[in-house]
Amino acid sequence: MTILEKVAYLRGLSEGLGIDETSKEGRVFKAIIDVLDDISLTVTDLEDDVAELSDGLDEIDEDLGALEEEFYGDECDDECGCDCGCEDEECDDDELYEVTCPACGDSIYVNEEMLDEGFINCPNCHEKLEFDFECDDDDCGCDDCCDHE
Repeated sequence: MTILEKVAYLRGLSEGLGIDETSKEGRVFKAIIDVLDDISLTVTDLEDDVAELSDGLDEIDEDLGALEEEFYGDECDDECGCDCGCEDEECDDDELYEVTCPACGDSIYVNEEMLDEGFINCPNCHEKLEFDFECDDDDCGCDDCCDHE
């Protein structure tokens, strides 16, 4: 039942009760039902406007998506080469590592590029965190990166 139908039902109930609209109570009930009727018409108009705006927004979103696809193409294949069909931020090829700052204990997530720089500043306490990648494993299988004996 819509809000308009509910207000019409209330109007019918008040008329069915035979409330005298010339009495104090009758005038109050009539005024309340009239206000409810006005509110229900306004709400219905607003619902229609929202539905129309939503449809228009969906059309704009589809058009924008088509323009982005035409202009940018499939960037994911160009950037990550994974052929996974993912969208830009959805690709998990850039692995993140969790590092805990020894000064403040804050957890920081870094990627390979940040690790390759050798250091970062903690975004919380601004302490300089240095990364040292020396392999201590004689059986790691890395011939060029370590000075194993």
